[in-house]
Amino acid sequence: MKIINTIIKLAWNNKEKRLRSLWRIGLHTLAIAIITSALTVALLFLFVLIGLVTGENMPEAFSLTDPMQIMYMPWVGTVILPLASFLGVLLATLMASLWIDRRKIKDFGLVFSKDWWTDFIFGLVLGAVLMGLIFLVGWRTGLIQITGFFKSFIPDSSFLSGFIQALIFFIFVGVYEEVLSRGYHLVNLAEGFNGNRINERWALVLAFIVSSLIFGLLHMGNPNATWISTLNISLAGIFLGLGMVLTGSLAIPIGLHITWNFFQGNVFGFAVSGVNTGATIIATESAGDQWLMGGPFGPEAGLLGLVAILLGSLLTILWIRQKHHLGLHSRLATYEPRKKETP
Repeated sequence: MKIINTIIKLAWNNKEKRLRSLWRIGLHTLAIAIITSALTVALLFLFVLIGLVTGENMPEAFSLTDPMQIMYMPWVGTVILPLASFLGVLLATLMASLWIDRRKIKDFGLVFSKDWWTDFIFGLVLGAVLMGLIFLVGWRTGLIQITGFFKSFIPDSSFLSGFIQALIFFIFVGVYEEVLSRGYHLVNLAEGFNGNRINERWALVLAFIVSSLIFGLLHMGNPNATWISTLNISLAGIFLGLGMVLTGSLAIPIGLHITWNFFQGNVFGFAVSGVNTGATIIATESAGDQWLMGGPFGPEAGLLGLVAILLGSLLTILWIRQKHHLGLHSRLATYEPRKKETP
């Protein structure tokens, strides 16, 4: 009986009347896997069905006996699969907020006020400007060479088609990765660290660091990844998360994430975390030391990418200082249950 009570105590927070943070994160992850898998199957089935009925979008070699060919088709890897992940993360987070975390969805940084949209636009502009600076420095110093314009990376797809697919792809990725890493993971880790020995401010700082390290480790499996790229991606996680820990909102992180990736891969032709997606306005290739430009992994693995992360962090702090109260949003580490609405 004592062992059972200990297990229950480790899993259940009797004071808050809900599961403890690691269990909540585990169930949230499981929900994402189940919902995303189901949506992927459903969307791919619909895609194939429409293609077979209309005779469009289906390669000549496609057959139901070898359905995996569909994974290499236009719009599948760039739109359909990211859409499934996007919906999976959002639905799982909404379900978790209602039945597992028992808190409002806005507590994960999704507060769509006027200030939210202003910060979102700042994030969009910041990501584009920083990547533009990386390109200009690399080009003017001879670290990169321009090899062409309006190039598509997707076989049998035009530039415009590939460009639109890439834009949609990075919008989905920018939203669901931020909701997952800087939203759900960060908040739950902060609540979990907050206790008798760690106050809410240090709990938030610790969660901030740990969630950023997890973000970096999740990119270790990307093509051409190295320990340097993993470290830089972890630092990029801190850069992306500044907006969340200083304002309690995902507006800046989401906007920044979208344009950082999109301009990196589809305006200036760099690899995005080791991958080329869609199409690019300016096609480039590295002509200098890889440690400066990041080589085949992209600027995130190079010194220029690190400088841009540091500069962007400073600009984010200055923006928040001007538009908001500058300070840690410590309430992220404190559980505030939803209030029951009275009739």
